[in-house]
Amino acid sequence: MFDDLTMPPADKILSLMPIFRQDSRSNKIDLGVGVYRDASGTTPIPRAVREAEKRIHTAQTTKAYVGPAGDPVFCDLIGRLVFSEAAPWERIRAIQTPGGAGALTVLAGLISLARPGAAVHVPDPTWVNHVSILEDNGLRIVTYPYLDSRTGEVDFDALLDHFSRAERGDVVLLHGCCHNPTGADPSRSQWQALAEIIAERGLVPLVDIAYQGFGDGLEDDAFVVRLLAGMVPEMLVSASCSKNFGIYRERTGAAFILATNADRADATKAQLTVRARIVYSMPPDHGAAIVRTVLEDPALAADWRAELDGMRSNILSLRQGLAASFRRFTNGSDYDFLAKNKGMFSLIGLTPGEAVMLREHHAIYIVEDGRINVAGLQASQIDTFAEAVLAVRGKR
Repeated sequence: MFDDLTMPPADKILSLMPIFRQDSRSNKIDLGVGVYRDASGTTPIPRAVREAEKRIHTAQTTKAYVGPAGDPVFCDLIGRLVFSEAAPWERIRAIQTPGGAGALTVLAGLISLARPGAAVHVPDPTWVNHVSILEDNGLRIVTYPYLDSRTGEVDFDALLDHFSRAERGDVVLLHGCCHNPTGADPSRSQWQALAEIIAERGLVPLVDIAYQGFGDGLEDDAFVVRLLAGMVPEMLVSASCSKNFGIYRERTGAAFILATNADRADATKAQLTVRARIVYSMPPDHGAAIVRTVLEDPALAADWRAELDGMRSNILSLRQGLAASFRRFTNGSDYDFLAKNKGMFSLIGLTPGEAVMLREHHAIYIVEDGRINVAGLQASQIDTFAEAVLAVRGKR
């Protein structure tokens, strides 16, 4: 059975993790894996999460299954966080999923069921797992231009032109905020223009919102989801709690659908639940219980929001410091885009060979496509990183 199987290509991000662990150099820096780190280099557990876990441990009386659709209270709370009151709630349905990837997987299966072989337009570049998940569900990938490599910002004219030529019924994948891997987001006026084209041409948005709270804040980061929800008859949304609640390993997320009316919403949720039952049977409960406990308690929710604001502020400070460091070393503005980008990631413009040199000669680990996790950097490492990048590029 297994004789014809070959080794798959190595995952560019995950393959760095064991190499980094085995590196004995004391000055090594990991900017590859997508986790937030505080000033001590630790990925912290938020205070509200710790308190919620204590309460769960005391109160929980069973480990029985939660059912394929998961915890409805959790789904409602996350739905309010993402959608607010942007669309009538009788048109919105959700199921709990194992993280954002789980949500994307069941949503991709739903698209494939509703429209086999459908075209899904994805930005170039995008999170590497987007394409894998969509293709694994038999969907056809169409890439659209996204980044202007000269400026490090969104190539909006090219983006607008592509969307204006997409076919009615096509699905368009959008990063709700903090685009991965570029960190470049459209402005509000640009989102408005894109939303108008999506609505006019009858396109179906699939919004992946994995970093809500890490860009401009919880409310502002949900702007495009809420904008589209008020303009289109149907949409799909994948939401993740990994980053904003700091519960990466608990695999906590939700898949949402917006339908034209309550009956279609019910039928679509039922089919989405069938996909969940096939793929993973039941979602894990612990992470969802944490989120529910935090959001149901006003004091815990306020503390969580405050700590999340602190994480976002730290990322912004790191971005500004990094841009200033490059400006100081180069006497130029080529890296100013780092201060304009949002969220954890940016593309630093290195080739795969230069990324390898950065790792081998400077003990700095980044993904070979040049993506860096700014949120993994410490303030004391900023100048070291900037000088190393310029050195491997022959500019220092």
